[in-house]
Amino acid sequence: MTEIEKVRAWLDTFGLGGRVMEFDVSSATVALAAEAIGCEPGRIAKTLSFLVNGQAVFIVAAGDRRIDNPKFKQRFQTKAKMLTAEELEAFSGLQPGGVCPFALPENVTVWLDESLRAWDPLYPAAGTASSAVRLSPEELERASRAAGWVDVTK
Repeated sequence: MTEIEKVRAWLDTFGLGGRVMEFDVSSATVALAAEAIGCEPGRIAKTLSFLVNGQAVFIVAAGDRRIDNPKFKQRFQTKAKMLTAEELEAFSGLQPGGVCPFALPENVTVWLDESLRAWDPLYPAAGTASSAVRLSPEELERASRAAGWVDVTK
């Protein structure tokens, strides 16, 4: 089963699988995804991957935001250290550009940044570098099985 098929099946359990979009162009960056969808960059729900105490932590944030290192350190008690491509694949099975907060192994924790609440709908990736899914913040919270909301961006 391909990554997008796994994500679509996962989202089907929440009644959301039919919203997955596949593109003929890359959506691997915020700018490319916004162009493919035809929306503002802030609506792209980018998934950033970090190493926290030896575990993978994914932060989903609005596409027009960046990680605020002091806020991250205060919240997670460690410096923001992004996963390498190899670590990302080892922890999640995902490739850079298609990282999403769905159908993840149990050892990956997902947090949603408060910046997402400013946008509805949102467009996170769907497991590939040429896909997205249209969700409200509440649907994203439910489908990602997020551990909660954090404020770690600027």
